[in-house]
Amino acid sequence: MLDGVLFFPVTPFDHDGEVDYDRLVEHIERGVAAGPGGVFVACGTGEFHALGLAEFGEIVRRTVETVAGRVPVFAGAGGSLVQAKEFAVSAKVNGADGILLLPPYLVTMPAAGLAEYTRAVAAATDLPLIVYNRGNAVFDEVSAVTVAKLPTVIGFKDGTGDLDNVARIVIAVKKSLAGTGKEFLFFNGLPTAEITQQAYRAIGVTLYSSATFAFAPEIALAFYNSLESGNDELTEALLRDFFHPLVRLRNKVPGYAVSLVKHGVTVEGIDAGPVRAPLVAPTPEHQAELEQIIAAGRAVLAGSLAVNATA
Repeated sequence: MLDGVLFFPVTPFDHDGEVDYDRLVEHIERGVAAGPGGVFVACGTGEFHALGLAEFGEIVRRTVETVAGRVPVFAGAGGSLVQAKEFAVSAKVNGADGILLLPPYLVTMPAAGLAEYTRAVAAATDLPLIVYNRGNAVFDEVSAVTVAKLPTVIGFKDGTGDLDNVARIVIAVKKSLAGTGKEFLFFNGLPTAEITQQAYRAIGVTLYSSATFAFAPEIALAFYNSLESGNDELTEALLRDFFHPLVRLRNKVPGYAVSLVKHGVTVEGIDAGPVRAPLVAPTPEHQAELEQIIAAGRAVLAGSLAVNATA
């Protein structure tokens, strides 16, 4: 169902803080035209945490209309159990192809309780569902196998970076589903996943989400293709000059994993507007630094093209 680079759009807001649906459509259209393997709308990068149910439904509806079947559209759901079920139902009503189940409200829970939360949300709709292992929602091998066996759960996305746990989960889930014929997908869902994707590939996790695709799709696609083709020189150059500097900047302020992407979208010609509280916009200094990083990434691509042209 999903392959290639996965597009996680931002949710544009106007300068009164309301969802700007026209800019959303423009952003989605431009992203899909660049060639992602799927669109994940109103998820983490799309500020799911800050959206109301009516806004969410309209965002999903507009996205599905714009994508028009070219690639699958997944939508976020999460928060309290009641909220997660409501958003899952809305995703179905508004035409989404699947759900990314974000963590429950920030409470400490046993893995067995997380499995039951997943079961309850999955029962609210027949849409395919991908679970997100992140924050307070951390699966172990037993709970991961339990949810993988649910009929509509099709994937496991990791945002913890705990490769020990994830490697064991990958093997346990594959073993539990062997002989069933069920296709199951594993994703690297860390912020700026490109910097860890080589390690994730080594444990059998080949899919990943790319926040970079939202504002610099050519860089995201070039990195993906360099990994797939074994072009280590280009992979390392992009990591050195673009992705590592981007992560250093991202780590300066909590929430920059979203607000930097939003500024990047604006720089590229679609005014994505502000972020909603409690996130904050990048400072002017950090905006300028992001723009320099984007230029450096494009310089790497230009150099690679020049080398290939003379080869």
